[in-house]
Amino acid sequence: MKPLVYKKSRARADAREPERHKLHITKGDTVRVISGEHRGKEGKVLRVFPKEFRVEVEGVNIVKKHKRATNPNEESGIIELTAPIAASKVMLLDPKSGEPTRVRRRADKDGTVQRIAVKSGQPIPRVKAK
Repeated sequence: MKPLVYKKSRARADAREPERHKLHITKGDTVRVISGEHRGKEGKVLRVFPKEFRVEVEGVNIVKKHKRATNPNEESGIIELTAPIAASKVMLLDPKSGEPTRVRRRADKDGTVQRIAVKSGQPIPRVKAK
């Protein structure tokens, strides 16, 4: 009698996770959390993690971290940090009404891409990096 051999299912080459996710949000945008524990909170995007598909929003998902002093002049204790949340849980705010909206992209004649709010049709300005 032949022994049972379990064959591994072949992973398709096109089914793997992308290296970077295409995000509708950039650093400095004002967003509202639409689901989860922090639903309804608004804040500014502090950091974007495209590889993990997560964003860090000011005042949302505050966690406590126990920190030990690494050198004698530092202080130990419990510090509060903002932890990243999934980018799908936040929506960009419409510049006209202040309500959450989906985003479209429109290319101008000179080739620059603008983000357009679906609800009002207003362009969403990008915040300049410092």
